Formats: sequence, structure tokens, C-alpha cells
Amino acid sequence: MPSAGKEMNFWDLCVACARAIGRGCQAMWRICRRMIRLTYRYWWIVIPVIILGVAAAMYYTRKDNITYRMNAVALLNGPSIQQFEQAYAPLRSGKMLPPESELEGFIRKQKAYAFTTYRVIDCMHDGVADYIDFKHKSSPTDTLKVQMADRLCLQFRIKSRNLDLVPEVEKQVLEFLNANVAMQQAYATYIPNLRAEAVFNHTQWHKLDSLTSHYYFRGHLGKDSFGQMREGTVVMSDWGGDWRVRLFLEDIYKQQGYTERIDQRLQLATAPVVLENHFAADPKPVNGRRKMLVIFFLLGWIGGCVLAEAVDRRKAIVEWLKKN
Repeated sequence: MPSAGKEMNFWDLCVACARAIGRGCQAMWRICRRMIRLTYRYWWIVIPVIILGVAAAMYYTRKDNITYRMNAVALLNGPSIQQFEQAYAPLRSGKMLPPESELEGFIRKQKAYAFTTYRVIDCMHDGVADYIDFKHKSSPTDTLKVQMADRLCLQFRIKSRNLDLVPEVEKQVLEFLNANVAMQQAYATYIPNLRAEAVFNHTQWHKLDSLTSHYYFRGHLGKDSFGQMREGTVVMSDWGGDWRVRLFLEDIYKQQGYTERIDQRLQLATAPVVLENHFAADPKPVNGRRKMLVIFFLLGWIGGCVLAEAVDRRKAIVEWLKKN
């Protein structure tokens, strides 16, 4: 180890990390070796505890108790992410909800719980959602995996016996969020601008289309002219020579795409918050049987070894209690 007052270089840091990892592995091996010995010596204690753990896992993962994550992508029509998170905060905590609402009853009775949100990522920078950041690994400053400013993934958990309540929970969630005053004000400002943008895109599309119409060519080149298309350009010929007229096909197709997206957005913008899809269950349950069996088996083994260690050292424990 470097002496006191001496700076640690990179090699010394690597050596210190390697030694720390080695000591940790040695400690884990000693613990595992001790647990194996305790299991062999006090099997009549450890095995029953493991069986109890497996039985608890089977009970916890019974059919009616299987828990699913319900996911849906919310489209924000005007409100910012911060405004939405403020309105969504009562659902996260289960507090500050109207006591007369059904949603408050669902949360209080744990029929729907663990409400949370995840950012939606746009990798292609084309305004289309690519994937959902369920692991919270994205950054607001990342320019490659951009967090979308108008979409969020909403999630809550529900048990299989309550799956028939999902449509009602969805309805209550939307009604609660859309009743927020701040989000209603943002929506009222957003809709006129969205309609104006839709009108502008339609106007631009018609302008580009008129540049390539038959009337445009005939009006400029005469009745006796004829033409053919060559790589996005129409070559018109008459007795006076050739005329080359550019077709704005790429611009038209691009503008048409913009127009379709705005029209679709305008059609969906019926409230400050709408869902692009209904809440759907994640096929992988939260408390899957295999995963729970492994977890409860390990917990049972550890608990059994703790009891066995207490029995093995009962005399020392009794003496220590008498001294104190």
C-alpha cells in the first residue's frame, strides 16, 4: 500500500481494488462453507425452514395472487412533463385524491397500486416512439437517445383477480388527470396552434402539388408539346426544342408525411392527456413462480442457517445474556 501522504497512482488503485475483491470473495466463501456445514449438522432445523419457504412461495404465487404490470403510453396535448408529473404525484403516493372518486377506493383497497411513469425514447429523432426506458438509464441531455417531451409510459400493478377492473381504473386515471387546471390551460393554448399548423401543412402540400400538375405544364408549353419523366424531371418537347420541368415529388412526399402526422395528432388531441393504447398487461408477472421459488428457497436456507447457528452457539449466547 502507498505510504501516508503519498499519492496513489493508477496501478496502486488497481492493486487495492483487486485485493478488496479478493477479500470479499474469501469472505463469501467462508460464509457459504459455514452454511453448508450448518445444513449438514442441523438438517432437522434447516430443511423444515426451507420447506416453509417453498410453501410460502407457492402460496404467494397462487393464481389469484399473480401480479401484473399494466402499461400504456400517454400522449400529452399541451402539458409539459413537469406539469404532468405534478398532477400524477397523488397517484404515486395514494394521497390527495378526491375521497368520493372510485380511484381513491381502488388505491386504498390495493386493487391498483404502485403507479409510476417511464420516459419514452426517440432514437431516430423523427417524433416516433422507439422504446420505453423501464430501467431509467436515459438522460435528459442525451442527444442520441432523446427523451420525448410529449409522451410518457404510465404503469401500475394489479392482481389477476382484479384484471376486470383495468378499464375502470383507466377511465378514472384519465378523468383525474384531465381535471387538472394547469393541464387544461396548457391544452387550451395548444389546440389553436395545432389547428393552425394543420392548415399550414395542407396549404403547403397543395402548393407543391400544383407545381407538378398537368395544367401547369400545358399552360406554359402549349398544346402540341409532349413529354416523358426522367429521374424526377419531366422533359417536354415541341417544335421549339426541349423544356425541362422539375417535379417536386420528394418534397411532396415529405410534406405529405408531415400533414398526415399533424392530422393524426389533431384527431387524437381530444383532451390534455390521452392514451395511444389501452392499458395492457406485461406478459411477465411481477411474482412469477420460478423466480419466487428461487428467492424463497434462498431466504429459507439463510433463515434455517441463522437458527442453526443460534443453536450451535446457544451456550455462548446464554452466557453473554447472563453477563449483561
